[in-house]
Amino acid sequence: MYLGVDYYPDYWPEQLMDEDLDGIVGLGANIVRIGEFAWHRMEPREGQYDFSFFDRVLEKVKSRGLKVMFGVPTATFPAWLAAKHPSILSRDETGAVRAFGGRRQYCYNSPEYREYALRLTRRLVEHYRDEPAIVAWQVDNEFGHEGSDMCWCPNCHAAFQRFLEEKYGSIDRLNETYGTIFWGQTYNDFSEIPMPLPTITTHNPSLRLDWARFRSRSLNGFAEALVRTVRECKGDHQSVTTNLAGGFFHKWFDHAEHARLYDFISYDHYPVWGGLREPLSPGELGMNLDFVRGLTGKPFWIAEQLIGAQGHDLIGYLPRPNQARMWSFQAFARGCSNMLYFVWRAMDRGAEQFCTGIVDQDNARGRKYEEVRSVFRDIAPHAELVESDIEAETAVLYDHDNIWSWRFQPQSEAFDFTREMLRLYDPFHRLNCLTDVIPADRDFARYKVLLVPVMQIMERTLADRIRAFAEAGGTVVFSFRTGIKDKANNLHFGMPQPGHVADLCGIRIRAYEALPKGERVRLAAAPDAGGEDLPREAHAEVWRDLIEPVSAETLYRYDDPFFPHAAVTRRRLEGGGTVYYVGCGLDDRAMRAIARIIVRERKICYIDSDPGVEVVERRVRGRRYRFVMNHNGREASFQGRRLNPYDSFIVPVDEA
Repeated sequence: MYLGVDYYPDYWPEQLMDEDLDGIVGLGANIVRIGEFAWHRMEPREGQYDFSFFDRVLEKVKSRGLKVMFGVPTATFPAWLAAKHPSILSRDETGAVRAFGGRRQYCYNSPEYREYALRLTRRLVEHYRDEPAIVAWQVDNEFGHEGSDMCWCPNCHAAFQRFLEEKYGSIDRLNETYGTIFWGQTYNDFSEIPMPLPTITTHNPSLRLDWARFRSRSLNGFAEALVRTVRECKGDHQSVTTNLAGGFFHKWFDHAEHARLYDFISYDHYPVWGGLREPLSPGELGMNLDFVRGLTGKPFWIAEQLIGAQGHDLIGYLPRPNQARMWSFQAFARGCSNMLYFVWRAMDRGAEQFCTGIVDQDNARGRKYEEVRSVFRDIAPHAELVESDIEAETAVLYDHDNIWSWRFQPQSEAFDFTREMLRLYDPFHRLNCLTDVIPADRDFARYKVLLVPVMQIMERTLADRIRAFAEAGGTVVFSFRTGIKDKANNLHFGMPQPGHVADLCGIRIRAYEALPKGERVRLAAAPDAGGEDLPREAHAEVWRDLIEPVSAETLYRYDDPFFPHAAVTRRRLEGGGTVYYVGCGLDDRAMRAIARIIVRERKICYIDSDPGVEVVERRVRGRRYRFVMNHNGREASFQGRRLNPYDSFIVPVDEA
């Protein structure tokens, strides 16, 4: 197991290096991550490569028995490169050039940037290919983060038009698919097609979805070129990874496609950051970790684990004592196998001088130092456990085309995709059920329950796979707007909603309504649903499908004299399967009740615990262990054991 810190010796006088490395070793660390922003240090002028500083770093690191994750520093290029080739700079949607001075402001479609980035990558990796201390290469840094996955420059415009010509072959086929006859948008040639820059009203939805797909291909194509170069030059003992940033559903690239490039995936785990009043909820943190694990189905690294308050211009919430430790244990419980903390020494200059670390600008080793040391001490004996398989019985499905479609047309001002994912995920998380978060094209036959949130783009292939799952005895939970669109981002013509799964759900939807932010409508439980511990009253937000049951039973209806339609339905299939359709943003209390019914019926392993107490059960060598995390800033209990605020530990089940 690798346990360590992110370390930037290039930011500091060399005379601090011995002090730093001794302190890092004192944590119980065995690895450091270096180099990811050091392009200018390695190539101060074009073609003048100098790795001597990092040669000295590696000698000192090796003398203390530490290993290295080395960053390929293409996320921050030197000023001389921007001055010589200003076309490498990306542009925002107004056409303004993103000036040198930030980070990741390069264009993925710039041939000049690709040439220089690959040249540096080759020289760096070749220089250290035989270095035994370097066990992993980290490619770039947080691809797509902070809006860097979008560029609107001439290079991108030309590449987008080529992308469309390659995809459609003929302009007539594109016109027919897009429906460009509407608003007189018909094109005579691919060279006439615009980028979806700001305009009056809005752009064609099919064009916008293709633009998102193009953005994804641009990023993943650049990443693939970097990875290919590293693989050509690295030593056999060295692996290749990258570090993903959070906010997955707000990015413009397919993460699963991206993850296939690497030997393993790393994740930068920030439960809170600048400007937030409080951390993300335990459920959202759990869903993010399950998403990362679901990209490959294998254990992942955390390359940056928060330890202190963070912020560039705005500073966020300060983690309470042992709260960062608790978040670390939650990560280990959900698939992290190796962890590095951000950051060893907080910077006193530059844009991240308010991003605190293990050692802050006072140069003192205090509470945070001891907290990290306690994590390393307590998790190290469980290396085999955290590498063990996670056997989830429930899965949440997502599809990037669908996510991007919602981003372009949210339909309700109250809509938020992450919130709708959580609406289905969180009730099972609160029951401590292990859940995989996976792309919809994965094999899901082995699960007992499928959660399918707001899957408005759904073609027959996916619908048929879900139908086969349900007919084989599985339980499916759909939420509102399911199945209304095809892969071109167009509504299904001549097909009742919810599209290809209407008969499977046993319903028809002929009318619907978007609910504005802050509005709730009342729901009433159906009279014959009372024996199943459903709350008699509930409420809906965001959206309401007005459902007409055909072969489904009504669980909730709208308490509305004009629209007394079904809001939540259930259809039981002859083969033992069950299909729920939640036609609204159903409140958490009612969703938790439905989840409890499902886990009991399907005999899914769940563990009751107090609110805010998360329990994850794992197995290794025939023994069961429980990770117990108290997310509360107050005392709680689990099975008679008192939990201090933000307590976290691992216990064998027979001692729980």
